[in-house]
Amino acid sequence: MPELPEVEVVRRGLERWVAGRTVTEVEVLHPRAVRRHPAGGEDFAARLKGQRFEVARRRGKYLWLPLAESGTSVLGHLGMSGQLLVQPEGAPDEKHLRIRVRFDDSAGTELRFVDQRTFGGLSLHDQVADDADGLPDVIAHIARDPLDPAFDDAAFQSALRLRRTTIKRALLDQSLISGVGNIYADEALWRSKLHYDRPTAALPRPRSAELLAHVRDVMNAALAVGGTSFDSLYVNVNGESGYFDRSLDAYGREDEPCRRCGTPMRRRAWMNRSSYFCPRCQRPPRTVVSGLPAPTLYRPARSPA
Repeated sequence: MPELPEVEVVRRGLERWVAGRTVTEVEVLHPRAVRRHPAGGEDFAARLKGQRFEVARRRGKYLWLPLAESGTSVLGHLGMSGQLLVQPEGAPDEKHLRIRVRFDDSAGTELRFVDQRTFGGLSLHDQVADDADGLPDVIAHIARDPLDPAFDDAAFQSALRLRRTTIKRALLDQSLISGVGNIYADEALWRSKLHYDRPTAALPRPRSAELLAHVRDVMNAALAVGGTSFDSLYVNVNGESGYFDRSLDAYGREDEPCRRCGTPMRRRAWMNRSSYFCPRCQRPPRTVVSGLPAPTLYRPARSPA
């Protein structure tokens, strides 16, 4: 799933190529692409026609385009394979093209939503009242992300200590801190030398501040190179891949040497995902959070007698 850096790369592309343009025609080519718009594809297309896009916005992993003077926004769900591409009007259609948006100007480009697995889509939603960013009401519960200037570090640290959970679960809790997914959680935890099952209640404030700093650092580093692209599905609006996968220290590096101590990295099944960590640098906690599975302990292999 795309995380904050990948979505921000797309948002910046939309800000450059789509903001200020007025829609003249919308084609919905697959009903699943608008399944989150209950009134259906025809209503989606009709309501979008004649509307002018404002600057694209983002909160965490969520991306939206406010519509000028309408009180509504187009929310984009990228899902596992969704792409928002700006293409020349005469370019051949992509195999998995789901929605096409044409504009009333002479720029010669159109906006396309392409989605191989059809888990994503576009939908129209009312904006939260008095919200300057046109935040869609359906994501009003999503917390601010760590790159948001309005993110409250102190409130986040206090909330961590009050929750009976573990640190990686907290990082992936979008109501607590948004935008962090499996990849960047593992990267930030490796940089912080924290095991993913470390209880949040026992995390000292300086350590939580350090972790938050690493979350920001790893996301900014990923943004600088266009995000993380493991395959052709994660691209910017021009179809270009990011390169941060070449700089990952933890995620996807099972059995490779830790870049700090040389110990082989490990992968463990975790909440229908995988967690990658160094068993020496990120030792598991001795305490267990009630109701959660016990962490896997690391025991160095003994030398043969």
